[in-house]
Amino acid sequence: MAKEHGGTSDPTRTLELLWREPGQGDSRRGPKQGLSVDTVVRAAVDLADSDGLDALTMRRIAQQLGVTPMTLYTYVPGKAELLDLMLDSVYLRMPRSDRSAASWRARVEAVAHENRDLYDRHPWVASMPTVRPPLGPGLMAKYEYELAAFDGLGLDDVEMDAALTLLLDFVRSVARAALDTQAAARDSVMSDQQWWAANESLLAKVFDPARFPLAARVGSAAGAAHQGVYNPEHAFTFGLQRILDGLTHLMGRPR
Repeated sequence: MAKEHGGTSDPTRTLELLWREPGQGDSRRGPKQGLSVDTVVRAAVDLADSDGLDALTMRRIAQQLGVTPMTLYTYVPGKAELLDLMLDSVYLRMPRSDRSAASWRARVEAVAHENRDLYDRHPWVASMPTVRPPLGPGLMAKYEYELAAFDGLGLDDVEMDAALTLLLDFVRSVARAALDTQAAARDSVMSDQQWWAANESLLAKVFDPARFPLAARVGSAAGAAHQGVYNPEHAFTFGLQRILDGLTHLMGRPR
């Protein structure tokens, strides 16, 4: 995680900001009255949504808010802490509907789709590190809500946590692969179909189907079905159903 104006984040200060009361942590030392931590975080999220994390600098955020970069440091200690605040804020705003009457498969599917929607709205979230996520109210509300989808299925607490982690890691991997596919098409100015068409004659010269019969057969079938190397929608649907099938097996095992 990149850091600015310092080099190491302050865990105590980060937790204080994450769990601040409404209005707490605001400052009036800057030249622009009415600026707040929430305002800075919203501006940073908007910038990351539109231009990506590479464009997220304290200078760019300050320009967007019409203040000097140094003014921002009266609200947040630095970029590392700001990234934690951004992530927790988008977690806090995720929709959380009452699905207690739905079947367990519908509940778990809903969690998967809600997280996929999160990556669609905020693509930068897929590239954020997850080893030590921000332990703020947004993350805890998200964790509490999503665990409820697995509650009452006969899993113990460790298995519930592992099942949720498996599901979220899967959705994240599909989201990142989809973003990589989009980036490749954007950078090469070609779709998958156009790229394969442009390289088909060269591939035919170097690739021997008799040497790699399974790769030739399966690759051709998958490419024809997906109209490209990778189909995020198919990967998401297929993988999610296999996770649900695995949970069914786990629930039905003898205790």
